[in-house]
Amino acid sequence: MSVEQTGMKTSRESAATSYNGYIMLLALLVVVVALALILPGSAPDYGASKLAKIGFVGTLVVSLVGVLILASGFFMIQPNQAAVITLFGEYRGSERTEGLRWVWPWMGKNKISARAHNIHSDRVKINDLRGNPIEIACNVVWRVRDTAQASFDVDDYKEFVNIQIEAGLRTVGSRHPYDDFEGEEVTLRSGAEVVNAELLEELNDRLKVAGVVVDEAGLTHLAYASEIASAMLKRQQADAIIAARAKIVLGAVGMVEDALTKLSQDGIVDMDDERRATMVSNLMVVLCGEKEAHPVINAGSIY
Repeated sequence: MSVEQTGMKTSRESAATSYNGYIMLLALLVVVVALALILPGSAPDYGASKLAKIGFVGTLVVSLVGVLILASGFFMIQPNQAAVITLFGEYRGSERTEGLRWVWPWMGKNKISARAHNIHSDRVKINDLRGNPIEIACNVVWRVRDTAQASFDVDDYKEFVNIQIEAGLRTVGSRHPYDDFEGEEVTLRSGAEVVNAELLEELNDRLKVAGVVVDEAGLTHLAYASEIASAMLKRQQADAIIAARAKIVLGAVGMVEDALTKLSQDGIVDMDDERRATMVSNLMVVLCGEKEAHPVINAGSIY
């Protein structure tokens, strides 16, 4: 189900309004130096009036509060990092400018990394297209593209990514068979490029609600589940033996045909159908047999 179908309000990243932190730091230093020079000289004497003392204390308190307000508004943005700025729960933009920045201290600042993250998923047990239980795992490279969506459209975007990677892996893994012994369709074992492209598309579709984009996705582990691994290994071995035998027989037939043709063309021997059949049989045994052939010398006639 898409975000539009759920009726959920989606957030969109926008630029925040912040100030150059180095300029604000210079302003803070100027204020501190000014207070350090002015306040000692304006301190009331011991015999000053109570009102003068209260005024001095009030000025001192206001000055300290002002300094604390200026000092608490600083924050640092590193390369490939963003800060989501909020004001009493309202989104006021995301700051991506690197370096020292400053905002009013009552504005919230939640830093989010925009760097690439690499996740190697756990091995997941699923059924392939033909219902065979298999174990599958993948490696995913992802990053946050929209900090507003990552902050406000999902509860915990990192946990959301982990769960959706497993869900996407299950979906793609169940679309294809582990192996196709007839060689007529894309399989998980032989169609790596197609499967990886489908996994990348599936994950991007699932994670766009969280403002996350997947740059790379690919299978890293693929095997039959332990309960059928032995049976499937025997089947693969049998298919390999059959394929090899078929190739051997096909080659032997061609060699026998060439030999008979050459013998007839050169007039080396004139054979009737029975002798020809005997020779074909012997040559096929020699060419297709697994063990070394031992010749038998016939001192008499074939008849």
